[in-house]
Amino acid sequence: MTSSVYFAGAAIGSGRKNTLDKINDLFAAAGLAACIREGDLTAVKLHFGEWGNDTYINPVWVREVVDRISAAGGNPFLTDTATLYSGARHNAVDHLKTAIRHGFGFEVTGAPIVIADGLTSGNWRKVGIAGERFDQVKIAGDILDAGSMIVLSHVKGHGMAGFGGAIKNLAMGCAPAAGKKDQHQGLLPVIDQKVCAGCGGCAGVCPTGALEETAGGVGLKASRCIGCGECMTICPTGAIDFNWAEGVAPFMEMMAEYALGAVVGKEGRVGYLNFLVNITPDCDCCPWSDGRIVPDIGILASTDPVAIDAASFDLVNAQQGIAGSRLLCNHAPGEDKFRGVAPYTDGTIQIRHGERIGLGRTAYELIEI
Repeated sequence: MTSSVYFAGAAIGSGRKNTLDKINDLFAAAGLAACIREGDLTAVKLHFGEWGNDTYINPVWVREVVDRISAAGGNPFLTDTATLYSGARHNAVDHLKTAIRHGFGFEVTGAPIVIADGLTSGNWRKVGIAGERFDQVKIAGDILDAGSMIVLSHVKGHGMAGFGGAIKNLAMGCAPAAGKKDQHQGLLPVIDQKVCAGCGGCAGVCPTGALEETAGGVGLKASRCIGCGECMTICPTGAIDFNWAEGVAPFMEMMAEYALGAVVGKEGRVGYLNFLVNITPDCDCCPWSDGRIVPDIGILASTDPVAIDAASFDLVNAQQGIAGSRLLCNHAPGEDKFRGVAPYTDGTIQIRHGERIGLGRTAYELIEI
């Protein structure tokens, strides 16, 4: 059995169709309107971008999706959840400010913004799943209460997940801070005291006080660590890293199981659009946007999150890597571009585990429209 994944290339082509036309055509071809029932409160799940990032999905493109949902009888709202790390989206007030500054206000998108886990990430409920690592997960209350959902994902690299697509968008984006902590629990930082400069910067940014300055450098209180990685980002000497050999697979499997929890009870009522443009080496959670690692490819649509991510992964890797980008290796078509950025990752783990737990199928038919 294969799942259908519909594709519109980035090039204009002889049809002279713009991106809005392509979104409209993909929405129709993939049958996404059938996911929406008359009167549904329909969540449009997307990432508004951390302040300083500028490669998030274009709000004008989001408007086209909103209009298609409305035409199908849905009542759409844009949504995301609080971040685990400190930043411009750590609570609903700051998150709303950031979303509006990035152009996602009602006057552009035609839909209100609802931060799905509430003011301080306390609005969530437990959802039972048949996972291998979890039997229940924590999902934002307003995601659970939505009648249907259209998931818009900007495909890009990710330093822990290998790459970010629909599965990561569901897993992290539909979970409150407590659920994000669950997913990160297998990733604890390791500190090389010989390299540590003792500047204390990591202790200053740690949101839970898990790091503290000591006479010998920096010490870790493992029981407090939430695996957010802020310490790694700020360390000027590269003294902090995760134990990738032991932590990557559990992290991505937990992520896939949270993605499953986000769609439980919405069978047949979730659709996906993956945007393979501005494919950067880092997540949109970073307060910057680095250069693209491959050329723009296009947009995909499907009702299967595993298949659309498998197709996205393959399409990116089929490209010639861009010289001078953050790619360390794997520039040739067919080579893993995401491992070319972060060699210790394996983005296929989340895809394979997603199939194993019933989230979707890895086998897909790519249908160009």
